[in-house]
Amino acid sequence: VGYNTDEVMGHSLVKEFITEDYQASVQTVLDKALDGVETANFEFPLITKAGLRIEVLLNATTRRNEHGKVIGVVGIGQDITARLAQEREYSKLIDNANAPIFGVDTSGRVNVWNQCAMKLVGYSLDEVMGKNLVQEFITNEYKDAVSTVLNLALQGQETANFEFPLVTKHGIRIEVLLNATTRRDEQGHVIGVVGIGQDIT
Repeated sequence: VGYNTDEVMGHSLVKEFITEDYQASVQTVLDKALDGVETANFEFPLITKAGLRIEVLLNATTRRNEHGKVIGVVGIGQDITARLAQEREYSKLIDNANAPIFGVDTSGRVNVWNQCAMKLVGYSLDEVMGKNLVQEFITNEYKDAVSTVLNLALQGQETANFEFPLVTKHGIRIEVLLNATTRRDEQGHVIGVVGIGQDIT
């Protein structure tokens, strides 16, 4: 952040170092920790001494003395500015890709649907987000096979060149060639599947 110890010790963290739009929510996190309720993975911006905005992921932990009495809060932060920029770039690349790309979470609900997928199938982002991909958009005779491909990817086994039909919003049957890839978070935990398709009709 650029401040030395003398510049911060004894000063109000929230009032002097947190952006105005986040002061109330950061104060709430600190107040909860003072009541013994810890918060994990809270995102908020900090402005550095040089005036740059950085994004921080915070874990706020209750600090106690040797008798168990609450004496403060310890915050462990992580600068996630670069990661967020990378995620935005990744989202932009997916959205503008020249191939239909979709993503589902671990429950099979759509959470990625790029512009090419919209054009190919005819459903807008609002019409698909949060819906179960297999149950709502795959033809009955292929529901089991597509479910298997997605479930394998959720277990880390990726599938290449899987052919299946999709029915567009306007009732036209198209043939799609799919590559299903496991999607992981920064810790390597599986968080879903990304499917990259190709219209081979």
